[in-house]
Amino acid sequence: GGCAGGAAPSVAPAVVIPVPGPYRHFPGKTAVLAEMLLRISQQLVDEGSRAVMAAADAPAALDALVREHIDFALGQPALITVHDRELGNVPEADRRRIRRLQRLYVEEWVTVLSELFPQSPQARLRAATHATFGLLNSTPHSADEMDAAEMAELLRTMAHATLRAAAMPADAPPAGATGRVAGRACACGARRARTRGATVDPGAAVYSQHATSGGSAASIRGS
Repeated sequence: GGCAGGAAPSVAPAVVIPVPGPYRHFPGKTAVLAEMLLRISQQLVDEGSRAVMAAADAPAALDALVREHIDFALGQPALITVHDRELGNVPEADRRRIRRLQRLYVEEWVTVLSELFPQSPQARLRAATHATFGLLNSTPHSADEMDAAEMAELLRTMAHATLRAAAMPADAPPAGATGRVAGRACACGARRARTRGATVDPGAAVYSQHATSGGSAASIRGS
């Protein structure tokens, strides 16, 4: 349940605030929540942007986003729980700031997906992104019985399967156009400098293989 009118949740370990007494830094428990959720939302935006900027192409950028989010979800499951339970108790102005940051983060994913699947409507790609977040953010309930590395790989495989399901059949390039599609720079490159010599994960490269082969979305191997 929410913390309004009740005891504040245990948030000190989730934010980098010296203990004892995080409350001495903030006017009240809702301010602690707001600071915590703003900080992690900004962190996701910043790390997502850096991951995309460092990627050589769209397949590598998507895999980097997936890996970064998995690192967060496995490393901070308590934050996910607090967000789900307590966001409604954050002051409205702070809640709007949190939501704005979250929208920016979603659009980072949608931009990359739009490059991979240019014929798929952005609403479809956005829905797939939110569905993927639901999957990855299941760690407070799903990650208890598996080794962290094994769980990370399972989440990565499932996330890519969810995202490639967003591809429309029209995303298969027409005959004779494969060279143009394969050679096109990632659209997100307008916001970043392409990294020379970057290592592309073999799993992520199946998206490039799809673009050059003209295969259907269903033919893309799980990445």
